[in-house]
Amino acid sequence: MADNQSLQLQQVQQFLQQLQDDICASLQQADGKGQFVEDAWQRAEGGGGRSRVLTNGAVFEQAGVNYSHVYGAQMPASATAHRPELAGRSFHACGVSLVLHPHNPHLPTTHANVRFFIAEKADEESVWWFGGGFDLTPYYPYEEDVQHWHSVAKAAVDPFGAKYYPAYKKWCDDYFYLKHRNETRGVGGLFFDDLNALGFEHSFGLMRAVGEAFLPAYLPLITRRKDIPYTEQQRQFQLYRRGRYVEFNLVYDRGTLFGLQSGGRTESILMSMPPLVRWQYGYQPAPGSPEDQLYQRYLQPQDWLSLNK
Repeated sequence: MADNQSLQLQQVQQFLQQLQDDICASLQQADGKGQFVEDAWQRAEGGGGRSRVLTNGAVFEQAGVNYSHVYGAQMPASATAHRPELAGRSFHACGVSLVLHPHNPHLPTTHANVRFFIAEKADEESVWWFGGGFDLTPYYPYEEDVQHWHSVAKAAVDPFGAKYYPAYKKWCDDYFYLKHRNETRGVGGLFFDDLNALGFEHSFGLMRAVGEAFLPAYLPLITRRKDIPYTEQQRQFQLYRRGRYVEFNLVYDRGTLFGLQSGGRTESILMSMPPLVRWQYGYQPAPGSPEDQLYQRYLQPQDWLSLNK
């Protein structure tokens, strides 16, 4: 690896490790009871990471925030299927990923990820790119929460160009889509990949902005929703809808496939799975119910920021 690329990789790693620290500290404070437990791990083929998980807190049933840096002689099949020109290249991949599963059905599940890849081959120019984003999966949605979420997302990427929010919002809606269910996983947010066109500084800056926007997007939702009373029926609906999360991650998610195929630590990769979940054959919500409202309105991609204007 060339000296300048080694330096760039170090810069990204430092940012990602600090981001993990900052997010864990803020979430632990917001929870008020649980504590993150760190589990450092090494990968035989090269690299490793530190997984941090909080369980049975006051707010979070399970919250996982992972940092990893893995490298190897061959790009995994999931990556070369997406970009076949990378076949036969060695790679470095580092990132922070998180999934939060709250107790309260009124507080959404959420996922965020920011990452950096370098792929190399002898006598050829290195290929590098950034990716990431964050998305929100509510069970009993509130329009003000969804609008806040998208407002923060837009504010994060607008300084880099007006094109980014509409493009990355659509990418998120399209990516977090369960084709076999014909529905989105939630109300979206941002998703991007293969970002390198305008150079390292611009791309790294945009990735940093997305990573740093997660807490301002989610922390206000915790304050608003964590103490709302809920019924056992609402809890059961939350567990049922968590099944969609499992279906997406195991069937479609590119990061899960990359982690498993690259020999990553299985416990850390599957940290995204909810601690409790249920499936129900042929479930249909009662027409006009809050559960039906989720399907009829909130699982339909739309311009959330233009509502009520």
